[in-house]
Amino acid sequence: MSGFDTASKLSNKTDMPVLLPVAERVRYRALIERHEGTYRLNLNYRHGLGLIGIFLVAAGNAQAASDPALMGPFEALFKWMGFILWGQGSFNGFTLNLLISFFAMLIGTVAGAALGLMQVSLLLPVRRGSWLFTQFFRNSPWLVLLFAIMLLVPFEIEVGDVVIPIPDWIKAVIGFSLPIMANISEVVRGAVQSLPSGQWESAESLAFNRRQTMWMIILPQCIKRMIPPWINWYCILTMATPLASIMGVEESVTYTAQALNALGDRPELLPVFYSFLLVIFFLYTYPITRWSIRLEKKFAVIG
Repeated sequence: MSGFDTASKLSNKTDMPVLLPVAERVRYRALIERHEGTYRLNLNYRHGLGLIGIFLVAAGNAQAASDPALMGPFEALFKWMGFILWGQGSFNGFTLNLLISFFAMLIGTVAGAALGLMQVSLLLPVRRGSWLFTQFFRNSPWLVLLFAIMLLVPFEIEVGDVVIPIPDWIKAVIGFSLPIMANISEVVRGAVQSLPSGQWESAESLAFNRRQTMWMIILPQCIKRMIPPWINWYCILTMATPLASIMGVEESVTYTAQALNALGDRPELLPVFYSFLLVIFFLYTYPITRWSIRLEKKFAVIG
C-alpha cells in the first residue's frame, strides 16, 4: 500500500467526520442565500458581547477624558436614555424605528405577495412586467428610494375642503416598503417554484383549476418556506430604519444627536451614545434572528 493511500484512509477516518458538518452547513447556507437572492443574518451572542465590550471601552475612555466637574458618561446616558428610546411622545425615538419597520413590512408584504404571484402568472406580459418591476426596486439603493419618496410625495393632500397632512415618517414607511415589496416578491416566487411539479400535476388530475390549486394546495405549503426569509427581511429592515434620520424623521439617531447637542461640546460622549444605540438594535433583532434560524432548521426549506 502506498503512502498516499494510507494518508487518504487516515484522512477519511479522522478529518472528514469533523470537516463534513462544517462544509454541509456552509453549503446549506449558500443554497439558501442563492435561493432567496440575499444574505441571511446569523447573529449570535458573541456579536452582542462584542458590542457591549465596545460600549464599555467607549464609556471608560469618556470617563477618563471627561472633566470631573461635568456629568459622567453613565450619568449622562441614564439621563437621556428615555429621550432616545421614546423621545418626547409615545411614538418617537427608537419606538418610531419600530413603528416604521412594522408598517413598512406590512405594506411590503401585502404588495410583495401580490407581485410574487404575478411573477408566476401564465400571462407573459404580466410575468415579464412584474419581473422588471421587482428587479428595479430590488436593486435600487434604499437611500435613493427614500430621497425620491421624500421629494415626490407632497407634505399634504387636499381632498375637497379637507387637508390631509403626510408626516415624514409616513413617507419613510412608503420608501422602505418599496425594496421590501420587491424582495418579498422574490421570496414568494422562489417558494412557489421550489415545490415539486407533481403538486401541480396531482391537483390537475383532481380537476382543480389554477386558482384553486394556488390557494388551496401550493400557497399553504409555501408558508413555512417563506417564514424564515420573511423574518430575515424584517430584521434587515429594522436595522435600516436609521436611514430615515437623513430625511429629518425624528427617530432614535435624530434624538441621540439632539441629546448630544444638549450636553454641549462633549465629543468624548459620541462613541458612548452611538454604541449604546447599537446595543439597543442588537437586543431587539437578536432574538428575532435566532427564531428565524430555528424555524429554518425546523422547516428545512432546502435540502
